[in-house]
Amino acid sequence: MAEHPHESWSILVEKDYLKFSAAHFLIFPDGSAERLHGHNYKVYVELHTELDEHGLVVNFKEIKPLIRQLCDELDEHLLIPGEHPVLTAAKQSDGSMEIRYRERWYRIPADEVIVLPISNSSAENLAAWFGRTLRERMRPEWPDLRVQQLSVAVEETPGQRGVWTLRE
Repeated sequence: MAEHPHESWSILVEKDYLKFSAAHFLIFPDGSAERLHGHNYKVYVELHTELDEHGLVVNFKEIKPLIRQLCDELDEHLLIPGEHPVLTAAKQSDGSMEIRYRERWYRIPADEVIVLPISNSSAENLAAWFGRTLRERMRPEWPDLRVQQLSVAVEETPGQRGVWTLRE
């Protein structure tokens, strides 16, 4: 099939099982912060590439497990922003993680905490971490894949999503 210069292709992956439950709290510009709480997050992925010789962007059966693995890694954890200028998270000798933000502190088993390389645990930043990590994990699977655009949305409640987009 001949490609036309103004056509493009993408796949959108939106499955009920692409989700994770996690705790977090947002820190606002004025320094105030939400109470620790959780969400049942859903993840959506859209990938734009050229079609391969089989007429595929990538095989759905191959990309869904990569997305699900990332969801499973975050599931049932407290997500902490490791790049916030005030918040600290330090592993203690007893195997716990001590998290401090201003007058607050939490002590939680370290294996229940994930410190992410983000500045705040917003849906937008979670989408960015998810998308960047997914793109890195795609490279060995499809080393020759020319990604035109990759978008990841993380929905914290129905109708409320943070979206990250990479254009290569």
